[in-house]
Amino acid sequence: MKNLIFVVLTGILIFGCKAKRKTVVEEKTADKIEEVATETEGQEEWTVLFDGTSFEGWHGFGSSEMPAEWKLEAEAMVFHPPKERVKNKVYDIVTDKEYTDFVLSLEWKISKGGNSGIFWGINEGGEYKKPYTTGPEIQVLDNLNHPDAKNGTTHQAGALYDMVAPSKDVVKPVGEWNHCVITVNHKTNTGKVVLNGEEVVDFPTHGDEWNAMVAKSKFADWDGFGAFTTGKIGLQDHNDIVAYRNIKIKEL
Repeated sequence: MKNLIFVVLTGILIFGCKAKRKTVVEEKTADKIEEVATETEGQEEWTVLFDGTSFEGWHGFGSSEMPAEWKLEAEAMVFHPPKERVKNKVYDIVTDKEYTDFVLSLEWKISKGGNSGIFWGINEGGEYKKPYTTGPEIQVLDNLNHPDAKNGTTHQAGALYDMVAPSKDVVKPVGEWNHCVITVNHKTNTGKVVLNGEEVVDFPTHGDEWNAMVAKSKFADWDGFGAFTTGKIGLQDHNDIVAYRNIKIKEL
């Protein structure tokens, strides 16, 4: 009789342990599924603007084609300045699509002594001959070797060019990739730049504060500068080798 009771109790304990283990496994599995689902939802919000295999979705400013000086190299788009420039030809490139409120994520790598920039709010209308005439710029620069870095911190890498200086210098050395995330949200009147994981710049996108910044900059008398809420994203030719990759955007 005692042996029978022992067997029954042992069976109950084993069954209980298995049931408990099953419940824990089920909970962990459910958590994992929820975690994966959350990650997937986040990824679905992003649109890839450049996947490293083609220039689809981009064109030369004021043109229907990509300038030949932009090449596909090691899953990056790389600009090689021409030895002889064609008069009045623009080598900057812009997106086919226009954007209003967004988070833009990309990586850039600059050559020694190099200069470039990332624009938004570009108007490609006939009266505007260059992207920078309308589009504000986040600076891409070799801070150590380019002379523009000596013209004030608002000209250094990560700056809202000629208006807001980065709070710290977190740029990586020449030849290394820098990760830049730019937020422009007109609904909340907020903009910011995160460079290599550090928030280095914040700014308003319109209104009295914005107007005051423009008034103190080189763009003060530029009709149309920063005036377009909706516009194209652009990458600048500044006559130096520069590379961009992993470009994606999340519309807000």
